[in-house]
Amino acid sequence: MAETTTTTEEQTNQQERDPECNSLHQPLLKRNRTLSSSPLALVGTKVSYIESLDYEINENDLFKHDWRTRSQAQVLQYVFLKWLLAFLVGLLTGVIATLINLAVENIAGYKLLAVTHYIDRKRYMMGFFLMTGVNFVLTLMSTLLVVFFAPTAAGPGIPEIKAYLNGVDTPNMYGASTMFVKIIGSIGAVAAGLDLGKEGPLVHIGACIASLLAQGGPDNHRIRWKWIRYFNNDRDRRDIITCGASSGVCAAFRSPVGGVLFALEEVATWWRSALLWRTFFSTAVVVVVLRAFMEFCKSGECGLFGEGGLIMFDVSGVSVNYHLVDLIPVTVIGIIGGVLGSLYNYALHKVLRLYNLINEKGKLAKILLSLSVSLFTSACLYGLPFLASCTPCDPSAPLDTECPSTGRMGNFKKFNCPKGHYNDLATLLLTTNDDAVRNIFSTNTPSEYRVFSLFIFFILYCILGLFTFGIAVPSGLFLPIILMGSAYGRLLGMAMGPYTTIDQGLFAVLGAASLMAGSMRMTVSLCVIFLELTNNLLLLPITMLVLLISKSVGDCFNPSIYEIILELKGLPFLEAHPEPWMRNITVGELADVKPPMVTLSGIEKVGRIVEVLRNTTHNAFAVVDNTMVPMVGQMSEVHGLVLRAHLLLVLKKKWFLQERRRTEEWEVREKFTWVDVAERWGTIEEVAVTKEEMEMYVDLHPLTNTTPYTVVETMSVAKALVQFRQVGLRHMLVLPKYHGPSVPPVVGILTRQDLRAHNILSAFPHLEKSYASKKGR
Repeated sequence: MAETTTTTEEQTNQQERDPECNSLHQPLLKRNRTLSSSPLALVGTKVSYIESLDYEINENDLFKHDWRTRSQAQVLQYVFLKWLLAFLVGLLTGVIATLINLAVENIAGYKLLAVTHYIDRKRYMMGFFLMTGVNFVLTLMSTLLVVFFAPTAAGPGIPEIKAYLNGVDTPNMYGASTMFVKIIGSIGAVAAGLDLGKEGPLVHIGACIASLLAQGGPDNHRIRWKWIRYFNNDRDRRDIITCGASSGVCAAFRSPVGGVLFALEEVATWWRSALLWRTFFSTAVVVVVLRAFMEFCKSGECGLFGEGGLIMFDVSGVSVNYHLVDLIPVTVIGIIGGVLGSLYNYALHKVLRLYNLINEKGKLAKILLSLSVSLFTSACLYGLPFLASCTPCDPSAPLDTECPSTGRMGNFKKFNCPKGHYNDLATLLLTTNDDAVRNIFSTNTPSEYRVFSLFIFFILYCILGLFTFGIAVPSGLFLPIILMGSAYGRLLGMAMGPYTTIDQGLFAVLGAASLMAGSMRMTVSLCVIFLELTNNLLLLPITMLVLLISKSVGDCFNPSIYEIILELKGLPFLEAHPEPWMRNITVGELADVKPPMVTLSGIEKVGRIVEVLRNTTHNAFAVVDNTMVPMVGQMSEVHGLVLRAHLLLVLKKKWFLQERRRTEEWEVREKFTWVDVAERWGTIEEVAVTKEEMEMYVDLHPLTNTTPYTVVETMSVAKALVQFRQVGLRHMLVLPKYHGPSVPPVVGILTRQDLRAHNILSAFPHLEKSYASKKGR
């Protein structure tokens, strides 16, 4: 049975309910004993019915005619516009990323300078109230924007992008309001000192920019220019959003190659060489924009922003010498990263479920939760440095090293220490998150940090990392995980100091990489991102080893953090690898447990079409023609698949025939264009058909996709799932193995929901035992 759309009044009302009415103790996807479930998902603060995207090329007569009649100039125009959009995506993402960095550095920088001013004068309470008050206001601003204007702007947005590129429509995720709230909200949340990063939001912002450009602006104010309508389809929009996601990663880490690989490894399901070139072009534009702004800001025109360059955490100044014995601590870091990463995923899963119960209380509860986290974070960041003892400055330090440092940056914060001393814990806590990473990654500083301070830093950010993610603000996971991993990496470096030649700062880099691999389960893209972040190619062999070990260990316990979030939101993401037991069941068996198929004739009565659309929620229908064959009798032939949107188009345009006949090609082109076919045409309730029109006919042949993807009923579900995912299908026709007058021409239609493991298990309980034995469950 084809997948569902919202058609009844009850479903519409259910869409408008607050999602917290659905406790996460109950499954978000409603399950039945058959495969006709109506999937629900939490997207933002709405319970939304799941729709899939039409990535498949609909090869009907209109498409074929348009393709045949396109001139060489039109083809070149189409290709040129794709490259132009890729350029604009990179340009706008780079500009917005620069503005976010500019705002965060100035807001957080002036706040910390004012706090330091009070601390230097021993006015500790004033410093505390100033820091807490500013952080409180910034968090309140971000939360109010998210709660009241764009609920989908909360969180990183990467899981929803993964689902979209996998073929799941995630409603309201790429609107203009979402993008603006994401920009302003991430500035406020990061500047407020919360344990979150701007990296995840930047990926989402890049995807929003790409989506808005591809469709010609917001839904209510779209540009209707003909050349923009070239991209008015899910397939091209998917490619542009992939470029946007890559540009966002590049803007966050200043890592162009890493951005492309992140999209390839982590978010994109569909990939081809032409898309590789365009994503690389987009990230190259981002880097050029970032470099131009940084060169401009070095002149002092950007306030406190402008220090550094494209290399965020440069460790290229230290020589990397390691021997065979050094593989032991490197292996230990990898194992620790895998174990801690899986523990972090497990704990965060529990916290997100708890937050869902809190958020059931409504918008006020979400605001109070965010403000509580902000107050706790401010109190810890300001108060914990008082527990650390002061350390005398090293008189043999290089002359360009300021100790103690008096500004907002530097590795030797004075805090409350006497002259010639510094507070190492204040160096890590009373600064921006980017500067904290820069400080802990610093090389040739073997005695700068004490074990006690690093231990407190590690425990604090473990706690903050769990309780900050999930509140109603734009937030990213990258930076909190980097801070946690770098802390235990540096601690292990201090413990292994007498037995290894690897610098403690490099141990911090390896620790951060290991925890990210243990939690997010990325390898190739993560390796390149860290190499571009640190500018030290000599780290490549040991970084690869750490990432491989961490991912392998983490996979033994649970899925990646993004897979966990996808499951919590109820988004039907199709995994790359089918379950082993799926080879023991065929697609024909799946089709048998579904309700009877609804088919349409090639020339169908208007009344029949209206009846089908009103009484079903299917998105596509098989078109079957009955013909008389001499010596055989009546035979049925599958002409193809017609979409619900195209049936609605026919009814709205009143393309009816007085008698049952096939139409000529010129009649179709006179009434419809390829732009009409690409649009979505609302619901059947919006169509008015008279009683006389009900008795008329419609020729569905010109609008029918004559080349749908089909499988034989004896194919295993595992093989069908791989084909469904890799090709990016929405519908898969199941055909009989044998043909004859008494054999139906089509067995059934499978969709995304039909191929999901838990839906199959609901119809075949005997498979539950093999499913329960799945690794990591």
